[in-house]
Amino acid sequence: MGRLAGKRAIVTGAGSGIGRASALLFASEGARVLCVDCTQAVQDTEKAIVSAGGTGEALVADAGLEADVQRYVSRAVSAFGGVDVLYANAGISGGYMPITEQAVEQWQEVLRVNLIGPFLAIKHVLPLMTAQKKGSIICTASVAGIRANAGPTAYSASKAGVISLVQTTANELFGSGVRVNAICPGLIETGMTKPIFDGARARGTEGKIGQLNPTARHGVPAEIANMALFLASDEASYVNGQAIPVDGGLTSSLPFVPRRS
Repeated sequence: MGRLAGKRAIVTGAGSGIGRASALLFASEGARVLCVDCTQAVQDTEKAIVSAGGTGEALVADAGLEADVQRYVSRAVSAFGGVDVLYANAGISGGYMPITEQAVEQWQEVLRVNLIGPFLAIKHVLPLMTAQKKGSIICTASVAGIRANAGPTAYSASKAGVISLVQTTANELFGSGVRVNAICPGLIETGMTKPIFDGARARGTEGKIGQLNPTARHGVPAEIANMALFLASDEASYVNGQAIPVDGGLTSSLPFVPRRS
């Protein structure tokens, strides 16, 4: 029996990176997984799940549009009979530029996907979870929502909002049996962070990626998926309202000069 045996899960942003790694892991641990993404790449995630012997379905949808959120929740109900786990992972970076050059439209799009998206996901799965008096909701936040200098301005603000959303919602759901938590990844190699990694490799400085955390390296999607699996499982039954960094220890310290042996 897998750690998620019998559970019905939705994973957004499942077309690549952390979302795909999480969807594959959830399925390998026994969950039936609805994979949601705004790109057709989500079909490949479904195929990988099925070819490995798991149960998965794919749906192309925009995580920041309420009609699409309602559609993917309805699809999970029709396909699996309900929802036990929601991983609201979809997000965008918005790009780096001085704050004086940032447009309102840029902020609106980042907040729409990164913050309103998780809000909508929570809003529409909650009636199902509260009726069954159990459920695990997980959101992808970021270390950029905890400290400065880990992401673009709008992105960082949106992820700080996700942390607050998780904390306030967990308390609003007092005694409901539904848990709400966030994962705060550090620097993970995904499609979103590809320009950082490509630039470092082009400069020959790849070895410096992750040098500011005590683990002295960057992370990979599977390491975030492992935390998502724990939070989705009954093993995390007493973990609620938390924003958990998975960052190699980056947020454990103030800036310092690393000592080299």
